[in-house]
Amino acid sequence: MIKIIGAILIIFATTLTGFEAARQLSERPRQLRVLKTALQSLEAEIMYGHTPLHEASRRLAAQLPGPLDQFFSIFAQKLTESETIVRDAWEGSLKEVWGQTAFKKNEFEIMKQFGETLGRHDRISQQKQILLTLTHLEREESEARDKQTRYEKMVKSIGFLAGLLLSILLM
Repeated sequence: MIKIIGAILIIFATTLTGFEAARQLSERPRQLRVLKTALQSLEAEIMYGHTPLHEASRRLAAQLPGPLDQFFSIFAQKLTESETIVRDAWEGSLKEVWGQTAFKKNEFEIMKQFGETLGRHDRISQQKQILLTLTHLEREESEARDKQTRYEKMVKSIGFLAGLLLSILLM
């Protein structure tokens, strides 16, 4: 009886692990879409609203789901509360929130490069930088969706089957 309960617990745990890995695969494209929308909103605020960067970031934080809301909130806070340059505030905010996101190293580099240009150019050049960043993020989102469709079901199945195999071997 104890072996059966143990086998069920093993299967349950590995299945949950598989589902969590699948959730990460589906979370990345969703967060990339949200990030692209946020950058488009930032572009509109800069180009048409003539909104200061800290205020635009604060507005974005109020509109976005987590963890990106935290990123823009921390960024706005760093801009208003400390004597720092925009690039350092952007990168510091990225580093604080990065562990909570489903993003990969490529997205970090894209966002870091964008942060280096943020606030350093006129509005037209800034708009071009945003469009360039959106193009890079679009490519990453396409890759993430491809990985999701290719591997999501497989990861779920592997989780269950690994538990089943382990249970059989231990019995």
